[in-house]
Amino acid sequence: MQFLPELTLLGAGLIIFMVSLGKTNTELTRNIAIGLGAAIFGATLLSYSAEGRLFFGAYQVDLYSQVFKTLIAGAMLGVLIFGKDLKGISNKIHPEYYLFLFMSVLGLMMLVSSVELISIFVSLELSSFAVYIMVPMRDDSGKIRIQMEAGIKYLLFGVTATGFMLFGMSYMYGLTGSTDLATIITQYSTMWANPAYVISMMMVLAGFFYKLAIFPFHFWVPDVYEGASNETTAFIATVPKLAATALLIRLISQISGDGQVIINVLMFCAVASMFYGNLSALVQKDVKRMLGFSGIAHAGFVLLGILTFQITGYANAMYYIIGYVLMNLACFLVICNVSDKGENVMIDDLSGLHKRSPLMAFTLAVGLFALAGIPPFVGFMGKFMLLTGALKEGYMLVVILAAINTAIAIYYYLSVVRVTYCSDPEDRADIASPSLIVNATSVALLAAIVIMGVSPQRFVDFASTAVQTIM
Repeated sequence: MQFLPELTLLGAGLIIFMVSLGKTNTELTRNIAIGLGAAIFGATLLSYSAEGRLFFGAYQVDLYSQVFKTLIAGAMLGVLIFGKDLKGISNKIHPEYYLFLFMSVLGLMMLVSSVELISIFVSLELSSFAVYIMVPMRDDSGKIRIQMEAGIKYLLFGVTATGFMLFGMSYMYGLTGSTDLATIITQYSTMWANPAYVISMMMVLAGFFYKLAIFPFHFWVPDVYEGASNETTAFIATVPKLAATALLIRLISQISGDGQVIINVLMFCAVASMFYGNLSALVQKDVKRMLGFSGIAHAGFVLLGILTFQITGYANAMYYIIGYVLMNLACFLVICNVSDKGENVMIDDLSGLHKRSPLMAFTLAVGLFALAGIPPFVGFMGKFMLLTGALKEGYMLVVILAAINTAIAIYYYLSVVRVTYCSDPEDRADIASPSLIVNATSVALLAAIVIMGVSPQRFVDFASTAVQTIM
């Protein structure tokens, strides 16, 4: 039961691999993948209360890890449902695409339970290399070639960040004689005056910051978001962020607040991510690029909760990243359905969307309102709690700068809503009616965004309970 989600994912990958050996039937492959996604989600629910340590203590199963595994499986299922047509992927490689997607999710699930340096590295690489392959798998029949450049950039930046992280891990082992995370952090908590300890920690954080697209490890984001297929971008923008946040909280929560260097680094990265992401998003015309830059800014907000070194702050960060995933899923659901042949969606392509597809327009508007931090949606409550939590810990300047960034973000989010609702469709084609399951997914996402925004306390309390299990 402790390893049930991972075993289910392995089984799903094996089934998809067997499907790929035969003649490809697009509809059958699609239905099998969605069914397997539902089975994986069910397996995470069944193992929700499992606890224990596996593989000689390198793998920890607890409430915290199981919550994130459930979220990862749910987000993956959402992407499978609204991106089920895989318009941007050639029909003949659909099975291979699903295989790599499941393997990436397997790595992410292993990552949230990893409490030892080697298991963290293996899990991170498993999840990353599968996505490196998914990016250039975009269909090039429409003479689209940018996916190749995106794939190369993603790989090169990823390998560089991994190199930094692995070098930092070697320092950690050399300084402490252990690869166990708890043992390492215990020794680090009293040795922040030693430059070697600080440098090794910075290098390890580089790998985590790369996954979250935090400044200065963000350079891959705009080109990868633009170059990958819509379905792949939807996956990259949501699922890995959950695992990266889970691992970052697990690491930082074991460090005492006495490490002023770590606090300063987190503060700088948070503020730099917010300003770089929001200012760059202002001039974007491609919706995916805009969401990519906005994701950099939102990663900065997540750091606001983490740098408090308090359970409440970690819970707020956890609440915010869940809300962020829901908001992004809502936006990408619309992108995948508005795009007729898997092409990128420009902001002008959304003109008059409220007349062409009212539900899609409403879903996009709610997602963007929430991302902008407008009440009563989850984005508002998430930012409010993160800012108040940081203010209580004395980070006045950081809170002021974050508030300024919130105002900046409102402009470019609402400009997309304006195009959607305040312009005519002109000669743009009507949007094909989404299937019943896509409409149901859209309604479910809208409900979750509103419910989490209206009643945040029960979710934050639950997040606090989960975080307490790793303290």
